[in-house]
This record gives sequence, C-alpha cells and structure tokens, in this order.
Amino acid sequence: MRSCGKKTLVEMLPKEIWKAVLFVAVLLLAGCSVGPKYRTPAAQVPSAYKEAGNWTTAEPNDQNLGGDWWTVFQDPQLDALEQQVNVSNQNLKAAEAQYQEARAVLRYDRADYYPTITAGPSATRQRVSGNRPPASSVFDGITYNDLVVPFEFSYQVDVWGRVRHTVESAREQAQASAADLATVNLSMHADLAIDYFEARSLDAEEQLLNSTVKEYEQALALNESRFQGGMSSEVEVQQAKTQLETTSAQAIDVGVLRAQYEHAVAILIGKPPAEFSLPPLPLTAPPPPIPVSLPSELLERRPDIAAAERRVAAANAQIGVAKAAYYPAINLGASGGFESSNITNLFTGPSALWSVGVSAVGTIFDVGRRRAFTDEAREAYDYQVATYRQSVLSGFQQVEDNLAALRVLENEATVQDQAVAAAQSSLELSNTRYQGGVTSYLEVTIAQSAALSDEVTAVNILGRRMASTVLLIQALGGGWDRSSLPERPECCGKLVSDNSN
Repeated sequence: MRSCGKKTLVEMLPKEIWKAVLFVAVLLLAGCSVGPKYRTPAAQVPSAYKEAGNWTTAEPNDQNLGGDWWTVFQDPQLDALEQQVNVSNQNLKAAEAQYQEARAVLRYDRADYYPTITAGPSATRQRVSGNRPPASSVFDGITYNDLVVPFEFSYQVDVWGRVRHTVESAREQAQASAADLATVNLSMHADLAIDYFEARSLDAEEQLLNSTVKEYEQALALNESRFQGGMSSEVEVQQAKTQLETTSAQAIDVGVLRAQYEHAVAILIGKPPAEFSLPPLPLTAPPPPIPVSLPSELLERRPDIAAAERRVAAANAQIGVAKAAYYPAINLGASGGFESSNITNLFTGPSALWSVGVSAVGTIFDVGRRRAFTDEAREAYDYQVATYRQSVLSGFQQVEDNLAALRVLENEATVQDQAVAAAQSSLELSNTRYQGGVTSYLEVTIAQSAALSDEVTAVNILGRRMASTVLLIQALGGGWDRSSLPERPECCGKLVSDNSN
C-alpha cells in the first residue's frame, strides 16, 4: 500500500535504466568465451616401478600412509615432535600466508563480475556575483544552497570472457598455492623425521663407542698388569692405550653432529635451540615396510605435481584473457541521484536526476601489442606444461631412487651383520692367542679396529635405511590426495587435510 501518494525509489527509476539492465542481460546470455579449452597435459607414466621388485603393493584403500604418516614408525617421541610442526613451524606459516594471499587475489578478481556503484553526496552554499557576465542574469547576486546526492554506476559486460578467464586463472593459482602449502607441510615433517632418525643413529653410534671404550679400558689394565709382571712389553701397553684414546676421541666427536641435528629439530618445531633438548634414544629397530602404489597414482598423490598441473590450467586461462583483448569492451554507465536547494524536498520526484549510456571501446591499432601479449601467454603456458612434465619425471625418479636405496641397503645390512659376526669371532680368537702368548698385541689391536669399524658401519646403514624410508614416503606424497584441494578457495579456504591452526 502506498502512503501519501508518494512513489517508491524503484518506481521512480526511468524505463531507460530498465532497458539498459535488459540489454546487459542479453549481452551476457549471448556472450561467448574466447580462448582454448583446458585439458590436462599428457605425461609419460610407466606401468610399474623398475626398482619395486617384490615390494609390497598398496591396496586402493590402504591407510598406512594417512595424514599422520610418521605413526608407521611407532615412535611416541617422534609423534610428539611431528605434532609440534603443525603448530609452530615458521616455514609452514609462511606457506599458509601465501595461500591466504592467493585467496584474496581471487576474491579481488571476482569483484569484476559485479558493477561498481559509488556515491558522493555534497552540500554547498554559494553566492553568485551580481556583476558577472552576461548582464541581467536571474542568478546575479543570488545566494543559494545546492544539495546533491549522486550515485554512479559502472559495469564492463563480460561478453568475451575476460573476467571469467581471469577469475578462473586466479582460482587455479589459489589451488596451486594450496598444493604448495601441502608440499611445504610434507617437506617439513619429512625433514624433522630425517633429522630425528639421524640423531638416534648417532646415539646408537655413541653408545657403541662408549661400550667399546670400556672394553679397551679393561684391555689396557690387563696389558699394564702383564707388563708389570714381565709378561709383555711397554710397546703393547702403548698400543692398548692408543686404541683407547683414539676410540674415546671418536665417541666425543659424535657429539658435534648430534648437537647439530638436535638444533635442526628445534628449529623445525619453532623453538630456539637453547630451549629444546632431544633425549638420547639409540636406534635399534629396522624401518617398517612401506606400501607403494602404482605409478599412475603418483600424479594424484604428490602435492608438488598437483601444484604444477594447476599452474598449467591457470596459464591456459590467461590465453583466454589475452584473446579477449582483441574484442571491444562493452561498458555500461549510469548516474542518478537527487539535487535540490532545500533538504525538505531533496528526495521528491522533481529533484531526481539521471543519465544512462552504453559504450563499446575497441583497439584499432596497437603496433602488435595484443599479439605480443597473446604470444607471451602461450609461451607461459608451454613453460608451465614443461614444468609439469618435469615434476612428474622428478617424482618418478625420487620414488625409484629410494626404492633402490632401500633394496640395496637391506641387502647390505644382511651382509654387514655377517661381517660384524666374523669380526667379533676374529677378535675373540686374537684375544685368546694373545693371552696364550702365541701372538703379539698388535694382532689384537688390528682385530679390535676391524670389529669396531664393522659395527659402526652397521649402525650407519640402519640410519641410512631409516632416512631412505622417510624419503620414500615423501616421494609417494605422504598420504596426501588431490581431492583435498579446495574447489572454491574464494568461499571455502580450509583444506580438507589442513592440520594447521
């Protein structure tokens, strides 16, 4: 029901504005999107991994490499440290900020879907000169108010898909940034696990050296006793002492690398090294078996490959943006508002003012600028395609490298265990021969050096196996899946697999 016979603001809008709105709707419906249709670039994918051999094949629903992949090692201390990466790692926070920045760029570009409306109300009081030309003007010497409430409406109709392609490119860039965040997340967790196992490997080496030092102390005491009893020479005492001091120095030297790995772990969990301590825990158990999926699944499992593919899609959309520049820009402009000298009748019908218009702006001659822009977009697309294919190849290489490393190291560990057993047997025989007076202590020192070297090598091999296992998990994507990428980052930015605060 109308009150006081006054028209509403909508009823006061002229028919020309409604015609302009109808014109825009027709353009949008009839508009066509220029530019190539996107297809995922083909990549060379082998049917099976060369180095897999008898490796365990992952089942389609295998959960051994879920989001918290480090739990396969069944190490509570490692689990506790890995959880701190999600909360405090600064590299991860930086990657998350870049993702949020990409989302903001997307929202900014999406604003071009809608018109821009501005308002600039003003109120002035002025006096017109009584002597201004021309003479006898009705405004001469008049003082009056001018109250204006104007509105400006501007809109570029997306007839050729420039805005659509721009938004599409920004959305795919945001998805690539989300995959980058997942890549950094996986990398930080893997780095922590590797540093942690390296520290534990050094703990095992230090434990071995310290136990050997105790054995050498006993051997030195025995030699000194035999020397005092006239059963051995001072040379043999010095040989035993040399073995003891050399091994003691080696045990002390382990502390240098051990401290560095402890500091690296502290940084990864976002703490100053001075505020963190990693309790010694010698490494003893071999790494767990890791299921390996088919090579074709690697394209869906690695976030870096997904990021490269999304950048290909973004570059493809930019070609559409470049091609849209060949067509005229259709602009719709309108202005309206109210103007009066008295505020009491400012918003009445007679005070209304308006104008509406449509323009088409096209470039006739630009010395090849648009062609160069299109060529640039095409070359950028080719660059991203090559980068994507190289990422796929690098992914396959990393999986093959670590499969081969684990296979070879497992065989090496078996042989090395046999070498350790043989060296221990040789040392026992040498001790027996020395105590029986059959040989000199030099034979014992040689056997001691060989046994210690073999045991240290066995410990190092175990550490390398653990590091290669972590690297294999990282090469396989760490349980990540492409489905965790946000489909619409502009409105729903939280990732499916987002563990960060």
